[in-house]
Amino acid sequence: MAAKYHIRNHQNNLRRRIMLTRFFKNYVNGKIGDSKSALVSYRTANIMSSTDYDDLAETGYKKNIVVYRCVQLIARALASVKWILHKTNGHDEIDEVLYTHPILDLIGRPNSRQYKTTFIEEAISYLLLSGNCYITVVRDTKGIPRELHLLRPDRVKIIPGKSAIPEGYEYMSGNVTKVFEVDQETGGSELLHIKLFNPLDDWYGMSPVEVAMGSINQHNAIAQQNTSFLQNGGRPSGALMYNAPIDRQKREELQNNLRNLYEGGRNAGKLLLLEGSFDWKEMGLSPKDLDFISGKELSAKEIALVFGVPSILIGCMSSATFSNYKEARYNFWEETLIPLLNVITGELSNWLQTIFKTEYSLWYDLDSIPALSRRRESEWKKINEATFLTTDEKREAFGYVRLDAAAPTSQN
Repeated sequence: MAAKYHIRNHQNNLRRRIMLTRFFKNYVNGKIGDSKSALVSYRTANIMSSTDYDDLAETGYKKNIVVYRCVQLIARALASVKWILHKTNGHDEIDEVLYTHPILDLIGRPNSRQYKTTFIEEAISYLLLSGNCYITVVRDTKGIPRELHLLRPDRVKIIPGKSAIPEGYEYMSGNVTKVFEVDQETGGSELLHIKLFNPLDDWYGMSPVEVAMGSINQHNAIAQQNTSFLQNGGRPSGALMYNAPIDRQKREELQNNLRNLYEGGRNAGKLLLLEGSFDWKEMGLSPKDLDFISGKELSAKEIALVFGVPSILIGCMSSATFSNYKEARYNFWEETLIPLLNVITGELSNWLQTIFKTEYSLWYDLDSIPALSRRRESEWKKINEATFLTTDEKREAFGYVRLDAAAPTSQN
């Protein structure tokens, strides 16, 4: 059955490519600049999205303040990092560093509508919400890379290959479909797929939101319950008891009157007047008995734990484990942001090296990160206090020229 599936799938892909070749002739030839093109207008297209991605984005990101804050913290922090290019020698030592290059220019202004910060922030947000991030390159008529575009994860379908390398990627936007082929020998493609580890899927990544969904649902339920409680005047539900039988019509009339006169936030505080043998009996537990505040804070900490964000950074101050906010930021960078940045930079560097056919590797400048100043101060202190190093060796370690090289040559 698996063999038949692969054969049928391969035949369908071939037919699809033949049908779409003429339609996407401009893209195949590398032409850009058409404002009505699929790659430029994908954001405004109206298509049916993946249910899983919709749930993760709607329930997790749009309706939960903790997830929103965690994603924003990570995405904006990584978007602020300065990137450089370097070339290493045979001993993995940096031989040359570049601060200007066509690769850096392309990342600095990936397309006509985005700059580096917004582009990287959106890419990281897609990666955290869906576990997948898709970036595609658009070339000019000479084949030179001119633009980078992000594709919404739920609009990209991976075409499985016979090996670990996918056969291609199918992007759908409204009635428009584009296929990005993958070289089965090198794995090269005009589309870059960055994914987070998924133990149960060979092709798609797993989102942290999916892992934290239990705590997210609990946090949302507590928030909804608190809202309903406030709308009910800050009082728990109860029952109006009558000691004598009452017919159906009078019961419905009484319920409607109570609902109109006493339910809802606008009727909070009104005096309840009972005549005859009526009695009011509270039912359920109060918010204090249910301990909503502690439960909501616990859920928030669990969500932040999944994302690797210190709880103090999302406003949980009651039991902060860090001595101060500065310590929390430092640990946030060391334990969460730097490892994620290594993955993203490595994937993007390998792809851009193939696109630009260059030996320079993309990397980030640690000195541009204010939160890591503590690390630099520690390294400088160790080098400065090293008694086995000469002054010139210390200057060279700090990035300064040696004194003997800087000294002018005496002339006779």
